[in-house]
Amino acid sequence: MAALASLMLKPRAGLLVPGQSFLLDSVRFASKKAGSSCKNIGGNSPGRRYGFKKQDGNFVHAGNILATQKVMRYHPGAHVGVGTNKTLFALEDGQVRFTKEVYIPKPRSWRYTRLISNLPKGAVLYKTFINVVPLKQEGKFKLVDMV
Repeated sequence: MAALASLMLKPRAGLLVPGQSFLLDSVRFASKKAGSSCKNIGGNSPGRRYGFKKQDGNFVHAGNILATQKVMRYHPGAHVGVGTNKTLFALEDGQVRFTKEVYIPKPRSWRYTRLISNLPKGAVLYKTFINVVPLKQEGKFKLVDMV
């Protein structure tokens, strides 16, 4: 018995005494490394900017974006399409041309009552149109070609 009592008091390396097993069950070690090993670096890029993407006189291919906007600031002209988010894009290959045209709203529209009534007498409103002049002008401008 004395030998058994000495074994219980002095456990040997690697051997567990039956009375000591509950102590080791309560100790837990971390299964994952503390902190983050992978950083979320994305999202630091600046937001997309609204405005002109092509300037007056630039050559564009069909499908190129000419201007992005939140409200209709620039209006589509010849050979220019409008996307769902008011993005203007080229429908044909050609050169970009910007034009300003006089804007006269209909007399009974809300724009007339809000805009025209607040403007001084004789003021003129303009709209900016973006046009694409196509390279191939077959069957168009016959009189200009003859001159």
